[in-house]
Amino acid sequence: MDLCRGSANYIIHSYLSNTVLDISFDDIIQKIEKLGAKRVGAYHQKRYVYDFVPAQKGRWIRLRSNGEFATLTIKEIKSLRIDGTKELEIVVSDFEDTNEILMKLGYEPRTFQENFRIEYTLDGVNFDLDKWPMIPPYLEIEGQSEEMIAKMVSALGLRMCDVTTMDVDTVYNVEYGIQLDSIKDLRFNEEEFTLINRYKVNKELPV
Repeated sequence: MDLCRGSANYIIHSYLSNTVLDISFDDIIQKIEKLGAKRVGAYHQKRYVYDFVPAQKGRWIRLRSNGEFATLTIKEIKSLRIDGTKELEIVVSDFEDTNEILMKLGYEPRTFQENFRIEYTLDGVNFDLDKWPMIPPYLEIEGQSEEMIAKMVSALGLRMCDVTTMDVDTVYNVEYGIQLDSIKDLRFNEEEFTLINRYKVNKELPV
């Protein structure tokens, strides 16, 4: 029987999307690169989050820029199963112009947030190593099927019982007791910002 022991958690998300919490960037990067994954890039991301009008539980709109391009996404959490998170996403031409269009349509931003992401890809699966303000880094794995995700989880030396489908709001709330909705402007502090700048410069990333 494969029992989970210790405090490690992981998050993995998709097309199907799921997550692994409280990771070491150094450890996960070494494992991912050993599998032959290609590093896509490192991004300091910013986003606006909007509620539907009227608000719908488990569904929201996200406008995000990684400094190179911007995307508009409908996020939907149906369950905490491995296939319980769905995303519908398009690329938009301009971050601020899209925000202005949404506001004119009646969608007022609920919050502004920033995070740092290192992205890898392998055989149709995306590995996103994320650092958000106030909490430890986590790994998000995205694939088109449960089988694809499970295969990569095993290849990384992890177990499916290490995996959760919690979205970032739930991670903040359940794991760290922080009500993300109450923070209207979520930004890195000086220490965190210094750290992610080191991540941008160095391939070997400190935790």
